Parts: sequence; C-alpha cells; structure tokens
Amino acid sequence: MNCVKLLGQRLMARDFDRQVAEVQIRVAALNRFTALGIPTTVAIG
Repeated sequence: MNCVKLLGQRLMARDFDRQVAEVQIRVAALNRFTALGIPTTVAIG
C-alpha cells in the first residue's frame, strides 16, 4: 500500500466506485513498472 501512496497521497475521486477504479489504475501502473523492471533470462547452449 505504501507504493500505491507514492503515486499520489490522496485519492482525487469522491465517489466510492470512482475511488476503487482510481486505486485499480494505480495498481495496474505499479504492476506494469514492476514487469518492466524484471529481467528476462534466456538459457544459452
């Protein structure tokens, strides 16, 4: 949850459903950044 807060301390939406969507977007962005940072290994030989 700490990493989600790094993308913005407060939720901008006031409606609960929009807050849920906003958190899901932030989590998707974090997952994408994590996927980009994981190296891919290939066996040679």
